[in-house]
Amino acid sequence: MKLHLKNPIVFFDLETTGINIANDRIVEIAILKVNVDGSEESYCYKVNPEIPIPQVTSEIHGIYDEDVKDAPTFKELGKTLAKIMEGCDIAGFNSNKFDVPLLAEEFIRADVDFDMKKRKFVDVQTIFHKMEKRTLSAAYKFYCDKDLNNAHSAEADTKATYEVLKAQLDRYEELENNIEFLNDFSSFNRNADFIGRIIFNDKGVEVFNFGKYKGKSVEEVLKKDPSYYGWMMNGDFPLFTKKVLTNIKLRSFNK
Repeated sequence: MKLHLKNPIVFFDLETTGINIANDRIVEIAILKVNVDGSEESYCYKVNPEIPIPQVTSEIHGIYDEDVKDAPTFKELGKTLAKIMEGCDIAGFNSNKFDVPLLAEEFIRADVDFDMKKRKFVDVQTIFHKMEKRTLSAAYKFYCDKDLNNAHSAEADTKATYEVLKAQLDRYEELENNIEFLNDFSSFNRNADFIGRIIFNDKGVEVFNFGKYKGKSVEEVLKKDPSYYGWMMNGDFPLFTKKVLTNIKLRSFNK
């Protein structure tokens, strides 16, 4: 089934130095851009993470320090990626929980002004888990009747993710073929940041989603306990979470 698109959509996948969103770095990014007319553009870049890649991680995705030592850094590549993704909705596999937050961190570190919150996000893994509860390789076999060779290759995973989404639309009549619906369907909650430390409650108010102030209005907490802002800003939270927190704090000053 061909996707019904109002905007171009980019399917992307990352290979990284690890799974810590705040501290780990991208070593490879693959992008499959699907235009409104259905035409496709593919991009794949190795990235110098500027930190060592742990041996155990390299053994998973096959990318070693030697492979990326001459590759551009994300700071050098960031504007190119932003241009490719400009005006596009975004899709991936487990992307809402990992790839999107980590990519947002890299854009912030590189001082690239790329507002990812303006996008619609489709997480094919979430659709799969709601419908079948398996992995990408199993999803590819289940929906496309193909074996996923070169799993953990960003380029292979990206192409497979695109094919799985199209097959999901063919299989499930209850799935609407538009990105706004898929954005909503593939989200488990209403995150204000990408990793869900701050979420919107049923009244559209940002509340903390962890710790001693879980469920409490961020704005009210910052008024009653100003030191909490400093604790979070100095803590091991992603840069995007800190950016959201700061925007809420600044907004309250202007009221």
